[in-house]
This record gives sequence, C-alpha cells and structure tokens, in this order.
Amino acid sequence: MADDDPDFTVPVGLFQDVEDLKAQLAQLTAQMTRLTENVGTVLGEGAAGAEEEAADDSEAEEGEPEAEFPPFILLLDSPQYDEELRALIEWVEGVLVPGYLAEPSSDARWCHLWFEHPVAVARLHAAWLAWQELTDPATCGYTGPSVWHRDHLDPCMRELRGSGGPFAGCTKREHEVIHRMPGLVPSAWRAGDDS
Repeated sequence: MADDDPDFTVPVGLFQDVEDLKAQLAQLTAQMTRLTENVGTVLGEGAAGAEEEAADDSEAEEGEPEAEFPPFILLLDSPQYDEELRALIEWVEGVLVPGYLAEPSSDARWCHLWFEHPVAVARLHAAWLAWQELTDPATCGYTGPSVWHRDHLDPCMRELRGSGGPFAGCTKREHEVIHRMPGLVPSAWRAGDDS
C-alpha cells in the first residue's frame, strides 16, 4: 500500500524560486508606485507646476475627486469631448500625419476627414494617450518610443488604413462615413440607456 501513495516531495529549489518571485514582486510594486506618482507630471513642468498641482490636489480633496488619468474620448460628452478632439486633431495633424503617413493608396487608405469616423477617433485617441505616456522617459525609460511604435502605432495604422478599415469607402476625392455606421445598439457607455 505504501508504494501506491503519491510522492509529494517538493524540490528545495522551488522554495528559492518562490522567494525570488516574492522579491521581484516587491520590487515591481515599489516601481509601479513610483511610476504612478509621476504619471501626472508633464515634460518641462517646473516647480511652479508642482505647486499648482499640490493646490489642485488639496482642492480636489475638498470637492469631487478628479480623474487621475485622462478618460477615453468616447466616454466624454460635450464640451469635454470637443476639447479632447481638438487636442487630438492637433497631435494627428502636427505629429502623426507629417511624420508617419505616406501617400494614401488602395492598400493604405487615409481620410482627411478622419475625425468624422468614430472608429478612427477612438483608435487614434488610444494611440495618442499611449504616445503621451511612452514618450516620457520619466515614466517608461528610453524604450518607451519603441514600445509605442510596436504595440500602439503599427497595429493602429494597420486597422485604420487597411482595406477593411473605417476609411474603406473614402478616396482622395470622396469621403464616406455612412458605410461604417451601425444602427444604434444598447451600450453600457451611454448613461441612462434603458434599451
């Protein structure tokens, strides 16, 4: 009967591996704490900006709490949506278009009225939020831009500019949004939607 009992001996190295993992987890937790404290800082912001931020923090504690991170653009209502879209347009037209977009073609479409395509606005906004974080060496080190290109820009451009993307019906002379707009569907994103 003793031969039928399973062997539950644990290799000694496993305990060391667990302790190593615990130490790595503690280091990563401390690093995440430091990084999240720096998320609100902006490149070039000096001591005056830090003082203003401290004043804003004390006001936020007294009133309603402010969002720690920028909200996704599709979750915003006017006028916040309009302000965020205006800033997104500045980034797309000032950084993305001149720096990354080649001449549109049937394999790589682009619509000059991209901001009228909700899918394009959503994807470009997500890429922009990632760009803001990943181009700041204080929050992501020097590899951030590489990560942004690989994980955010390239997939975004493939989806937007592909033959099945939101610009599929647009050409150099024609702009088509209707073909990509589904009928209204119930959504958890819209407050008060009883559908």
